[in-house]
Amino acid sequence: MKEGRSLRGLATELERQLASKKDMIVPVMKMHVSTDAAGQCALVVDEQDSEHAYPVTDFALRQIADKHAIPYAYFERMRLEQPVLFDQNVNTWLHANASVNRLVRTLDGKARAFLTDRYRRIDNWDLANYILPILSRLPGARFESVELTESRMFLKVVTSNVSCEVAPGDVIQAGVIVSNSEIGHGKLRVEPLIYRLVCRNGMIVADRAMRKTHLGRKLISDEDNVVVFQDDTLKAEDHALFLKTRDMVESAVSEVTFRLISAKMQKTMGIKLLGDPVKSVEVLANRFAFNDDESGGVLRHLIEEGDLSGFGLLNAVTGYSQDIADYERATDFEEFGGHILNFEPVDWKAIVMPA
Repeated sequence: MKEGRSLRGLATELERQLASKKDMIVPVMKMHVSTDAAGQCALVVDEQDSEHAYPVTDFALRQIADKHAIPYAYFERMRLEQPVLFDQNVNTWLHANASVNRLVRTLDGKARAFLTDRYRRIDNWDLANYILPILSRLPGARFESVELTESRMFLKVVTSNVSCEVAPGDVIQAGVIVSNSEIGHGKLRVEPLIYRLVCRNGMIVADRAMRKTHLGRKLISDEDNVVVFQDDTLKAEDHALFLKTRDMVESAVSEVTFRLISAKMQKTMGIKLLGDPVKSVEVLANRFAFNDDESGGVLRHLIEEGDLSGFGLLNAVTGYSQDIADYERATDFEEFGGHILNFEPVDWKAIVMPA
């Protein structure tokens, strides 16, 4: 499993971000984009005291393009090559519907998210403060990996009290991953996690997941002014949501869930790869959009392990995740392992004997 930061490091960064972030409901007529000759784009917001310019992150730029149906390749070409044209285009579409309000989320003085006014804020600070004590009280719990990237928070916990041997000497343990995005890069998710001791691989099993879309009531706004949100705006709704999150954590690490998943893993041991393993990996690469380096990495793990079975292929994918520098992409590969576990016979047929 990909190593992240320490719990103390996570808490320190969450506290720092809490003091540095600001959320605003902004009428579109109270903002515009302004781009310099180098293509650096800022979102200029007319707040009650004066105009404030917030440099726009790459992720928020994508959201601005998406909200105004501007093809991203053209959007970026304008921004980098014709910034005056870029500003004219974006501001024209931005102001086309004067009654629209947007939720703008900022951090460290930068616009990090450009969202609808129905976006449901689920903040990492609030979620962590509620869920970390619950995770720490799981029997035999250990925080195997936690991380806070630019777009998501990840909490991966394993419990040594729920375990079994999938093969002699090959022990797996139950766990859970809680992940969330404050900026619209995915849902709040609670998913079972399987940890294999012999190689420290993690596998996320998404078919039994709770995923909460960040969509709620239309946020209260002032048609003529920018509204800055206070932290207690959605506390009651947060409490109800976090109670459900707690229940899903308990379900994810239950004996029933763990036994169902471990039985599926044991069945993959009987699936033998009869064709060229290179082509078997190519089938996975096409399905999950691996790049060439990723395909080569998975193949290397498969050959080094010497287990040409469905179980070996699953572990080659999750094992390769530890080689990936980017934490979010590494987590993707832990999820791919869970998807492979849930393959139907027709899916395995294409892998076992690829054309």
